[in-house]
Amino acid sequence: MSTPYVDRPLSAPLVDAATDAFWAATREGRLTSRRCQHCGKLHWYPRPICPFCQGDTEWETLSGQGSIYSVSVTRRAGPQVYAIAYVTLDEGITVLSNIVDCDLDTVHIGQRVKVVFKPTDDGQMVPMFTPA
Repeated sequence: MSTPYVDRPLSAPLVDAATDAFWAATREGRLTSRRCQHCGKLHWYPRPICPFCQGDTEWETLSGQGSIYSVSVTRRAGPQVYAIAYVTLDEGITVLSNIVDCDLDTVHIGQRVKVVFKPTDDGQMVPMFTPA
């Protein structure tokens, strides 16, 4: 069986003062998160205050490379089939995203993936992952 990925409409994200730099980076084709200046830990989702020690954080560009920790191909939630997955990035953080641009029946735990950016209905770019 083969289930090819089909692009689906994506709603524009909510952009505010805390996330503006993240979304600006995606428009440039970069995946970013924040690292604590005090304890040094990188965290997802990006926030101005460290969730571990409440220290100040700064933006860091990530490699966009990682592996699938968990994946589910969703066939009945809407008009188009899609894959949702937890991806553990090489930097050590785990993000929730979609797996795109592949046969969804071949996606599996442990598979290497890389970031790609898909446009929303207003042109904003959203990070997703495809097999590396």
